[in-house]
Amino acid sequence: MVNYDNGMRTIGSLLLGFSLLLGVHASARADVLVLEFDDQVHPGSAELVARSIQLAEQQHAQALIIKLRTPGGLVDSMHEIVEHILASKVPIVVYVAPSGARAASAGFVILISADIAAMAPGTNTGAAHPVAIGLDEEKSKTLFKKVENDAAAYVRSLAEKRHRNIALAEAAVRESRSYTETEALKEHLIDLVARDLNELIEKLDGWTVERLDGQKVTLHLKGEPIVYIEPTVRERVLSFLANPNIAFILGMIGLLCLYFEFNHPGAIVPAVVGGISLLLALYGFHLLPINILGVVLIILAIGLFIAEAMVQGFGVLGVGGIVSMVIGALVLVDAPDPAIRISPTVAVGVAIPMAVVIYMILHLALRSRRHKVVTGDLGIVGEIGVAETEINPEGRVFIHGEWWKAVSESRIPAGARVRVVGLDGLKLLVEAVSPTAPRRASIVDVEANRKESTREAGY
Repeated sequence: MVNYDNGMRTIGSLLLGFSLLLGVHASARADVLVLEFDDQVHPGSAELVARSIQLAEQQHAQALIIKLRTPGGLVDSMHEIVEHILASKVPIVVYVAPSGARAASAGFVILISADIAAMAPGTNTGAAHPVAIGLDEEKSKTLFKKVENDAAAYVRSLAEKRHRNIALAEAAVRESRSYTETEALKEHLIDLVARDLNELIEKLDGWTVERLDGQKVTLHLKGEPIVYIEPTVRERVLSFLANPNIAFILGMIGLLCLYFEFNHPGAIVPAVVGGISLLLALYGFHLLPINILGVVLIILAIGLFIAEAMVQGFGVLGVGGIVSMVIGALVLVDAPDPAIRISPTVAVGVAIPMAVVIYMILHLALRSRRHKVVTGDLGIVGEIGVAETEINPEGRVFIHGEWWKAVSESRIPAGARVRVVGLDGLKLLVEAVSPTAPRRASIVDVEANRKESTREAGY
């Protein structure tokens, strides 16, 4: 029994020691995570950055490198990204790359908020001045100044926390100044310049980072595995739909398809495509700040397109609708950054074809409704035929190459022209047509002409 207990203790000690060795090995292995951020700053990209930081913390990564390339984006999403960077337990490196890339507007703020800010040769950053939409700066100076002061104070705070050039950081906001990688490095806006990711990791190896809590961490990146973070399907869809140009195009496609379905019920396919497109557009727009004036102008434009087709406004209503839709599209997304708004090219490129398509659909629908019915019971009403026999009150008529039983309220002699005024079961209700109207040849006429010709030949 003693030997059994000793054996069990020995096995337990070996297992414990083995597990400790595994634990030491696991903790010693720290990957370098890389996120390629090549997008506008919007809720979808903010979610991607948040997940990447969380993943880096869970894996106890040495560092998370955000390879940044962005024209800017939404202020709220920028704040969300910066908050996650500042709260991260893992050092964050923001690297503007490759050569030719830029980190403009909101991208500049994200860059200077990182533990380490780096840029590749041939890149630039800055131009973070807020832009007002639908506001006259002269008439709204107070409101605009508040927005500018708030942005400037936010940037000053970040630059101070990260020991960067506060004056130049503020100038990027107030004066829309931009900086090359050389200027940014020389003026202490960034920490280093690296040609590519390998050189960046090599330069960061042994780099000491001072965190916001005062703790100093030395990076050991050389030789560590590099793991790229891929966006999930949800994040890819969010990024696609959060593009205001895509959301606008989907919305217009949805409206056109539903409009076609309403004018041609039962087509089904336009209804399905239109419903899906419209729902995707609404979801995309709900991620963006929407200006109600833009919505009203787009609705007005659609109304003007319909009115043009119905009342024939000689193009005036149609042109008004195009202008209304273009202006509505341009002010629809209430974002301070032009990068996150609908581009003028897309606005015009969608407005004109939509006006043409709506006009054509409604014009054809109205024209078809004005045409006389040519099928069913009503298709024969109004047609002209010939009385093959006397109709008093019943007889037989020849219409459309067919013999019909006919009824008339007045006597109609054989060979007279008749007009169909109604239908009673399989009998036509007819009336006599003026004898001065051109006469249509009938079977009776043909037979009479044949007999007359025979008599003449006999003489």
